[in-house]
Amino acid sequence: MQKLLVTGGAGFIGSNFVRYALEHTSYSITVVDKLTYAGNRESLRGLPEDRFAFVKGDIADAALIDQLVAETDAVVHYAAESHNDNSLHDPRPFLDTNIIGTYTLIEAARRHGKRFHHISTDEVYGDLELDDPQRFTEQTPYNPSSPYSSTKAGSDLLVRAWVRSFGLQATISNCSNNYGPYQHVEKFIPRQITNVIDGIRPKLYGKGENVRDWIHADDHSSAVLTILEKGEIGQTYLIGADGERNNKDVVEQILEHMGQPRAAYDHVVDRAGHDLRYAIDSSKLRSELGWRPVFSDFGKGLEDTIAWYRDNESWWRPQKAQTEAKYQVQGQ
Repeated sequence: MQKLLVTGGAGFIGSNFVRYALEHTSYSITVVDKLTYAGNRESLRGLPEDRFAFVKGDIADAALIDQLVAETDAVVHYAAESHNDNSLHDPRPFLDTNIIGTYTLIEAARRHGKRFHHISTDEVYGDLELDDPQRFTEQTPYNPSSPYSSTKAGSDLLVRAWVRSFGLQATISNCSNNYGPYQHVEKFIPRQITNVIDGIRPKLYGKGENVRDWIHADDHSSAVLTILEKGEIGQTYLIGADGERNNKDVVEQILEHMGQPRAAYDHVVDRAGHDLRYAIDSSKLRSELGWRPVFSDFGKGLEDTIAWYRDNESWWRPQKAQTEAKYQVQGQ
């Protein structure tokens, strides 16, 4: 493989992957991104022009996607509508992008015989009880609980069906919650960091007992590259870095790292259908493909992320006022 087509490459996880892949491999990369509110062209600033190209476009545009897929060696599919709160208020864009967009891509990959890797989420598995010692594995039944997670589950199943029915050369990965640079300020960790920078008390849903399994975006990127290059066609791999933390602990760590009292936050009404706990068992990825995370210390990764938001206010500042206005209307 020499050329990669990365969908959603101007988004948070996608742009981190593009930067990581250009730094650690010799691939040339074309990004296709619709540049909705969550896509930011500035996240791709400064990349080498001889190995990087950007196309503004919709992954549901069959003619455009057919042309782009024909010109590449492999597709890495990050593009998705991904915000749970937004999916509860307006599910339709999630169907258009996550289902129809994925269908459009896998049909093009099938026609042209291209390698395809599909990025998904642990949210397709539903949630676990807070006191449950189990973690999600590749055999965990799907049990999505929101329009977002149900459309991601549907896209996973489409890819699996195209592998079995049409011989699509595809793999799937389901990852836990990412954090790191270039994440939109609507998301949990950057919202709290930027609120503290602005002198606003962070907001915490409910009691803050919900647990997420955090992974730094660089570790996610290295795992995806490993699967793309070494993964077995038709297989699913779970990506996690043993980063289980409840939301209360994350907020308090952010406050502590930023020189604030650990209790300097406010509780707001919990989100409808808020999943209790996600936890990833990534032993298949580690044992079969030899992958290991670099950011095994969540506190260190969080410090690096806080420093990035302090140093890159020009990147996130244009998003901030509109995001907080939206949350204020929702009472959050």
